[in-house]
Amino acid sequence: MIRTDALVALPVRTAVPALRRALDERGTAVLCAPPGTGKTTLVPLVLAGLTGEGPHRRVVVAEPRRIAARAAARRMAWLLGERPGERVGFTVRGERAVGARTVVEVVTTGVLLQRLQRDQELAGADVVILDECHERHLDADTAAAFLLDVRETLRPDLRLVAASATTDAQGWARLLGDAPVIEAAGVSHPVEVVWAPPAAPVRPPHGMRVDPALLTHVASVVRRALAERDGDVLCFLPGVGEIARVAGQLAGSGAEVLQVHGQAPAAVQDAVLAGGSGAGRRVVLATSVAESSLTVPGVRVVVDSGLAREPRTDHARGLSALTTVRASQATGRQRAGRAGREAPGAVYRCWTEAEDGRLARFPAPEIRVADLAGFALRTACWGDPGATGLALLDPPPAGAMSAAREVLTAVGAVDADGRATARGTRMSRLGVHPRLARALVDGAREVGGRRAAEVVALLSEEPPRAYGDDLAVALRTARRGGDGYAARWRQEVRRLSSSLTDSAGRDPSGGGSSGGGPAAAAHALTDDAAVGLVAALAFPERVARNRGGEAFLMASGTGAELRDGSGLRGSPWLAVAVADRPAHAASARVGLAAVIDEDTAVLAAGHLRFRGEEVRWSDGDVVARVVDRLGAVELAVRPLRQPAPELIRTALLEGLGREGTALLRWTRDGEQLRARLAFLHRALGAPWPEVSDEALVARAGEWLEPELSRARRRADLGRIDAGQALRRLLPWATGEASRLDELAPERIEVPSGSRVRVEYGGEQPVLAVKLQELFGLAETPSVAGVPVLVHLLSPAGRPAAVTADLASFWREGYRAVRAELRGRYPKHPWPEDPSTVTATRFTSARLKRGGRT
Repeated sequence: MIRTDALVALPVRTAVPALRRALDERGTAVLCAPPGTGKTTLVPLVLAGLTGEGPHRRVVVAEPRRIAARAAARRMAWLLGERPGERVGFTVRGERAVGARTVVEVVTTGVLLQRLQRDQELAGADVVILDECHERHLDADTAAAFLLDVRETLRPDLRLVAASATTDAQGWARLLGDAPVIEAAGVSHPVEVVWAPPAAPVRPPHGMRVDPALLTHVASVVRRALAERDGDVLCFLPGVGEIARVAGQLAGSGAEVLQVHGQAPAAVQDAVLAGGSGAGRRVVLATSVAESSLTVPGVRVVVDSGLAREPRTDHARGLSALTTVRASQATGRQRAGRAGREAPGAVYRCWTEAEDGRLARFPAPEIRVADLAGFALRTACWGDPGATGLALLDPPPAGAMSAAREVLTAVGAVDADGRATARGTRMSRLGVHPRLARALVDGAREVGGRRAAEVVALLSEEPPRAYGDDLAVALRTARRGGDGYAARWRQEVRRLSSSLTDSAGRDPSGGGSSGGGPAAAAHALTDDAAVGLVAALAFPERVARNRGGEAFLMASGTGAELRDGSGLRGSPWLAVAVADRPAHAASARVGLAAVIDEDTAVLAAGHLRFRGEEVRWSDGDVVARVVDRLGAVELAVRPLRQPAPELIRTALLEGLGREGTALLRWTRDGEQLRARLAFLHRALGAPWPEVSDEALVARAGEWLEPELSRARRRADLGRIDAGQALRRLLPWATGEASRLDELAPERIEVPSGSRVRVEYGGEQPVLAVKLQELFGLAETPSVAGVPVLVHLLSPAGRPAAVTADLASFWREGYRAVRAELRGRYPKHPWPEDPSTVTATRFTSARLKRGGRT
């Protein structure tokens, strides 16, 4: 029986007529509705015609998380007086409750993408609702882009709704083709904001690390909230580790402490959403999974740590990981709204009001910061390898897309033009990252389909820290484990095994392999060998060789170190599955790896192998060798006796590029010539050459020949007279070279007859000369039309004054200098009017004796 009273009470009901008109007229709409208004539960039922209004349509609701998808389906089924799987069902990875009568299906965005890849028309669906689009998950952005493409080219009748409580409504409206924005007035209860920052400063998060002092403070704020407020407490923390730590500190609080996160068993998640028994108060410690799309019954208080986890990718090293960041203002509002779903509530924010104003408005779009290999494979399979024709709120960064294409090319998923191969299409349908799809497909041929699926399932969701850092040990623990992780792992193994068989059309363990043997040989491998091979196939650039103790070098060139007490210590080779690189650390830390041997490393990372002559600049000199290496890992090396001259020349140029022209011999005259040329380039431009290190290295082939061709090592570079070679860059062809001494003379003759050197090292040429030698000179000397900066010296050669305007100095500055120095140097002339006196290099006494001036 339909629970009409509950449906009528949902505030979003008033916005439904406008939403239906928008969809009928435009086919797209943006729905903005505050938390608790019913946008996730009432709107799909109305659009499907299940509330007695409008025509019957099949509605697909896409949620960013499994817990939200299950909760939304259960809530809608309850409103209809049914169980999930009847008219309302759900599909998440590894779990499905859908029947023949189902017309509203809630799916994760990942499941929706898989369907779109198999059936671009999305046959049977009339309306798609993208819920919680403000979170800007990559899957949701991709699904929106694909759906808009489908509407434009195949299904103009397909209706599309972007729904959220807090979002960039205008941005989504533009993306959906100037779609109408429908706003639902909320009647959510007021939420009081309590600012509760730590009393003492705490260290900001970096990587996965959170200052323990902040977690202790969060636990104390939870205790304070329990004392000051009624109702259950929902506390937001960034990850599972932080939840466990705070849970331990809340022992003895008098409340039941529950933990909700993506790794928690579905039964635990559902129990939290079902509400308490009323026997006592609850504290729910949750990650971002509890931010949206569901109500936690009984919650009147939210405690917000202010932290969240976002993906980050180090494309240069091939390392991807989650990192802890400050949550955005939109996330803070979303979290606070959980406290006002059922009654007036309060949110305790563990930061200051001033800090709140400096937070980012919205979360960082995942497309800007995440590993894009999966996205690039989907767009390639869609027929748009560069994603240039897709409607996206944010375009994918060029560097991240380039790195993604390199990965896809290496695993055979795309061709040289970036278009999906048949192998890539098969991999895209397995529902895992392309690296893991490669490991599953190729690993099945090497170790058997079941074992490949077991290892890939371990790599899909990192095992708990208690499983250890040895992947083979983790596999055995999962096989016999009775915890929530082991249950999810077994479910994923079944899914992967089924997907593998379906995509191949046969048992994959029975065929040949890329390096391979028959099925019998595959099954003869030990579990440890099988685990290592599959992990190496997934991350070939992370195969690593021991270089002493706990230190390893990965094929990518990144160093790696084991954690203290690791059982992997002393292993000759590792296949590193999980690693992160802490800020400012030289090496990555290994989180999960498997022991392998050299043959396995070569089999998995064969595309990284190089065998041949190698002449390069290393450790400050030319090194010539015959090498066999796997990426950066050297397998065998011997000296190369007679390297080719062109290879040596290339290595020397590499050395100049790394260490600069200081490798050459620079005399004082050479340095002076370089400074003169640099001045002329600044003052006059072409044809006078630029002589910065970068410019000289770029043109080394012009001005360092033939000396460069004769050089063989660093010492030979040090014998090249750079000043003589630099003259080759003078503008001889135009005839301007002959004017070098005229435009930028080495020396200038001053009134005393002295020829004084001009220094060109600064922005302005400098002439340092004793003051008496400039008597009678009214105008400042200039070179190439630029006045020199005159450093006037005392008779002892010490600085007395600096001027770029001698006439002004004689009128205004000279009197003060004369007063200060006349008593100190009485033997030298200090006339009252220096403009009427002849310049001299001598003392007054010598002048009286008839000394020459």
